Amino acid sequence: MRDGPIAATLLRLAWPNILTMLAQAGVALIETWMLAHLGAPVLAGVAVVIPVLMLMQHMSQGAIGGGISAAVSRALGAGQREAADALIRHAALLAIAIGLGFTALIVGFGRPLYRAMGVDGEALAAALTYSNVLFAGTALIWLMNALASAVRGTGNMLVPGAVILGGAVLTLPVAAALIFGFGPIPALGVAGGAIALLLYYAGGTAVLVYYCASGRNAARLRSGPIHRAPLIDILAVGAPAALNAGLTNLIAGLSVALVGMHAGTQALAGFGTAARLEHLLMPIAFGLGAPMVAMIGANLGAGRPERARRIALTGGAIGETIGLVAASFPQTVLQWFGAEETMLAAGSGYLRIVGPFAGFFAMGFSLYFASQGARRLAWPLAAAITRLAIAVGIGAWVLASGLPLTAFYAVLALAMTTYGLMVLMSVWRTWSTTASIKPAASALAASALAASVLPATPPLVSADPASSDPMSASGR
Repeated sequence: MRDGPIAATLLRLAWPNILTMLAQAGVALIETWMLAHLGAPVLAGVAVVIPVLMLMQHMSQGAIGGGISAAVSRALGAGQREAADALIRHAALLAIAIGLGFTALIVGFGRPLYRAMGVDGEALAAALTYSNVLFAGTALIWLMNALASAVRGTGNMLVPGAVILGGAVLTLPVAAALIFGFGPIPALGVAGGAIALLLYYAGGTAVLVYYCASGRNAARLRSGPIHRAPLIDILAVGAPAALNAGLTNLIAGLSVALVGMHAGTQALAGFGTAARLEHLLMPIAFGLGAPMVAMIGANLGAGRPERARRIALTGGAIGETIGLVAASFPQTVLQWFGAEETMLAAGSGYLRIVGPFAGFFAMGFSLYFASQGARRLAWPLAAAITRLAIAVGIGAWVLASGLPLTAFYAVLALAMTTYGLMVLMSVWRTWSTTASIKPAASALAASALAASVLPATPPLVSADPASSDPMSASGR
């Protein structure tokens, strides 16, 4: 990570995570294509639910999940197997508790939430049907991703990847059968799509529970007492990342609401579909960000800030390239989801204007994790808040003034660009003053997060626990 070609190394380390996270996002995207056959009102209804689903996925997998992976890897690196067992137990209970809490909130307040996001009539009915069925099992989403993160924390990429990819392949025919009907299976419409996703998470959870409880995993899931310290260990890393994920998805949800209120159901269907395609960029950001943390942390710890800068810029360039590709064929892609003129105009306009700037978002979101490793979170969080203010504040004024949707999309592009540049500048300044970064802290961040993202390599358990104890490394 401290030598060799940067782009090749970054892509080699990133592709397993990108592939598994794209599989989850891809299932949702293909399901959208299926639901598009039920009409624009259904597509618009599902569009307002997607930001909530993405929030659950990003918080459980990339935010709290990152905290779980880091905590488990630190425990195993220090030779503390019992602590690792306790962490996976606490992670599972924390995931269930958070999932049940979100179920109560979403089911209880779904109607006013989705109405505020600009849908009513048939679209609101579709949104509530899809949401109530899907989020009745929110705990399954959280538990599956928590256990997958715990397994990654041991250095095992194969099992979580196999569960996610295998589940994604099986979910698609099940979704088609439940949505449209097949043989004795009745056509359940939009509810069938939600049930298919629930079955995916239930099956993945069952496999991971069995794997972790069977003793095959380095951190074993077993019964035992509950203490505060393991929860704090997980949340110390996961909570700040959850805040960033929450701000990102809040922007998506409020943007959907603004389009729904000012442009109508057809435009909302197109915008929601295009924004869902944009969500495919977030797994790229997660996948690139995690190995970037490891590579940047290793180089900062070795006193090589120039290479760390090059890694950051290379990752940003890769993200920008992906954004350009996503914006290249907007009309062709959107025609898979419907042929209504208003929908195609709204969706293709969004991808054409915002797509070329999506790389700034990918770069900023990736570098957020580097900032987390360097323990410099103030400016990246300020960047996320600034993006929210631009996208929603200025965006609302643009639409209220009667300007076209394209002007609103330009504001969203400006917000993405500002976010990426602010995070880049904050990290650049941090790396320019390497004396302010404790090398041990950077190395710790690299080793802990690398264990959660890199393909399985040597065992994480050290022959000399004292030498790898993160508490001693940080001087605590």
